[in-house]
Parts: sequence; C-alpha cells; structure tokens
Amino acid sequence: MKKRTIMKKMLSVGLVGAMVLSLAACGSSSSGDSEEASGDSGDGVTLEFQQWWGVELPDGALQEICDDFTEETGINIELLSNPYADTKTQIAAGAAAGTMADVVGLDGSWVYDFAKQESIANLTDLMTDAGYDDSQLSDQIQVDGSTYMIPVVNFAYPLYVNMDILEEAGVSEVPTTWSEFLDACDKIVSNTDATAFAIPLSSEAPNGIQNQFMTWLWASGGAMLEDGKPNLEGNENLEKVVDFVKEMKDNGYLSDGAEAMKEQDMVNEFENGRLAFMVDAIAHLTLIKEESPDLNFDYAKMPVMDGYEGESGMDVANWGIGIAENCENKEEAWQFVEYLMSPEVNAKLAQLANAFPGNATAEPDYSENDELFLKAYDNFQTGYAINEFTGAPTSEDLMRSFNEQLVLYLDGDIASAADMLSAAQESWAPAFE
Repeated sequence: MKKRTIMKKMLSVGLVGAMVLSLAACGSSSSGDSEEASGDSGDGVTLEFQQWWGVELPDGALQEICDDFTEETGINIELLSNPYADTKTQIAAGAAAGTMADVVGLDGSWVYDFAKQESIANLTDLMTDAGYDDSQLSDQIQVDGSTYMIPVVNFAYPLYVNMDILEEAGVSEVPTTWSEFLDACDKIVSNTDATAFAIPLSSEAPNGIQNQFMTWLWASGGAMLEDGKPNLEGNENLEKVVDFVKEMKDNGYLSDGAEAMKEQDMVNEFENGRLAFMVDAIAHLTLIKEESPDLNFDYAKMPVMDGYEGESGMDVANWGIGIAENCENKEEAWQFVEYLMSPEVNAKLAQLANAFPGNATAEPDYSENDELFLKAYDNFQTGYAINEFTGAPTSEDLMRSFNEQLVLYLDGDIASAADMLSAAQESWAPAFE
C-alpha cells in the first residue's frame, strides 16, 4: 500500500468569529444561490450539499452527478453552489451556529477547528457502521485518530521545466537529484540569460514556503510535523533543505527580488521564457499553453536528496468532503459521500475537474487531456500526496513566520540553518498548544 499522509487541521477561532459576523452581510444560501434537484426523494430525505465545486466545474456537471444519485437511491440532493470565499464564510458560520448544511465541501485548513467544535461528524464511525472499505481512499484527514474529511480530488504541483533553456545551457538531462539540479542551475546562469529557479517569498502571500520550499523536503520523504506537532528544530533533513536553498541563493540561481515575489510573478517569469524551473499547480497548464503557445516545457518529478531511494511526496491541494454533526440523516449523507468516492463517479469528477482522483482504484479517462497532464498523473501515481500545511493550525501564519526566518537566514542575518529552524519552531509553538 502506498504511503499515506495524515494531516491535522485547524482554522483559527478568530477567523471563525469574523466569518460569523460577516454572515449578516453575506447571508446563507438562498433559493437564488442553490440548484435544487427536481422532484421529491422517494423516501422523503433531502440533503443539502454546500460547496464551491459546482462553480468551478462545467455548467450543470455536478447537478447531473447528484441527479444520478437521486435516481439510484431516491435521496434528493439540494446543491448550494457559491464561489470559494462565500462558501468558506457560510460553512464557518454554520459550524459556529449549528446550522451547517448536511454535506459540505471542505478545505483541509478548516477541519481541526470544526472537529474540535464537534460541528462535523466523525467519518470513521460512519464508515465502520456502513462496513466501508477505506483502503480505497488515497488519503483521509484525521483529528485525534479519526477521519473528519475525505479528499475527493487532488490538484498536484509538479516541477515545470523549460526545455529550450536547458538545451541552450548544455543540460542534456532533466535533473533527478539535488547535485544534478545544482549542476544544471550553474550551467543555466553561466550560459544563458535565464534564472534557474524561483521561490516566492513575499510575506503578503507566503505560500511559496508551502509550494516551492517544503516541496523539496516532501519529495525526499521528509516531514515538518511529528505526531501533529512542529518538527523543525533538530530536523536534519529540513536543515539540509534550508542549506540547499541557501546555496542556490548564494550562487545566484534564484530569481532576484524573491522577498517581494508572489506566486503569480513566478508564473509570469516562466511564461515569458526567463525561468528554467518552477514548481506550480497543474491547474495552470491550460492557461500557460494558451498564453505562451510557443513555450517548450515539460513536467518532471522533484529532484531528491542524493542517495534517497524511497517514495516521493508530491505537493497537492484538494477538494475535501465532510458531513455536518447537525445532519439528521447521517446514514443517507454517508451514502452520498460513498457514491462520490466510488471508483466510477470519482473518476468522472476527476476528469471534469482536471484533477487526480481521491479513490486510489479510480481510472479516469484522460484521453482528451494534454499529454503533459498524463505525464504528471503518471508521476503522481508513483508516489504519494502530501501537504502538511493543509491541516496545520493557522497555516498561513505558520508559512509567514517561517518565511520571515528563512529570509533572515538567506540574507545572512541568522548564523545557521539550525538557528533559523529553532527560531521558526519557537514562533510556531503557540499555534499548536
């Protein structure tokens, strides 16, 4: 069985409070916001399903899946589809007030707090009661050993490679190890006008720590948490990653102005042919091809530490699903979740979302997808999905404080990687108390 990553989740209480206060302005979903399945269910049960997926999928696609479920089971599904930001506000407000929709789309960063509030149901208990085989799930998001969210589809972050820059630089093979990567970077900056790699380190949007920094750790089987607690200080593998990035910075391999760079700035640099390597969401594949049709680029696995031979973790974001504790029809709600996670339906959802399935046995038909998408999917299947920030408490603040310490070290204001990680550990500790 592939390695599974169990991630604990938390949304700050302050954020939930702010969302509750904003409810009056946003309102809960009205009939104008929802897409009701036609007719009454055969057994009189109607489930509300609140999510942002229906907005991002092709028009009517999610409703069609729900209608098929209704036809099969007689259980009616009322879709409450709104953009992500509105959905986040409404679900958080419902969690605080005990009025959450029966089934909810979840971001992993909300789960810990919702579980501690007892506003979302223990899915481990529901799976056990239903006799469900959970080995088919690619991941489960747990709190205190019990599952509260199941990732339905995954959006991966592979390594993008500008093949023309590598050819100009005299790099004949895409690097697979750190030493090969550093050698390629040296040739790139010595023989071309391009930059080798980029890590966006803007404190305004610190997700570069998640997607372009920690991805090096995860690719070599490392972790920043242990038993749900920070594992920064004394983490030998993480120290190696910090010094690896420091070496790139000192040798001029990283994009200039990293401290002000945001992820979109990095993407723009790559699209314009000025960046050899970047780590970015597969979701940007179509947009990059549309905006830069002549760009000759490829996907590759993240290079790993020299000598590492284990499985590689691939950075992901996902659409998760959970059931409200206030749901009066949990058995029927679980039936709906099980339906969405069934191999055939999950494969269809993955196809529609241009994502990877949450059911490990699903076989999506990607025959119409770009060949690079297929390559990324093949790479994804050889490793395991991971993003420890997805469920960490106040994850953006954790990224920001880590970002601050990393910048100080890269600029020479902290003496060693060990000291930098010790300071980061101290800044993280209050969030995990």
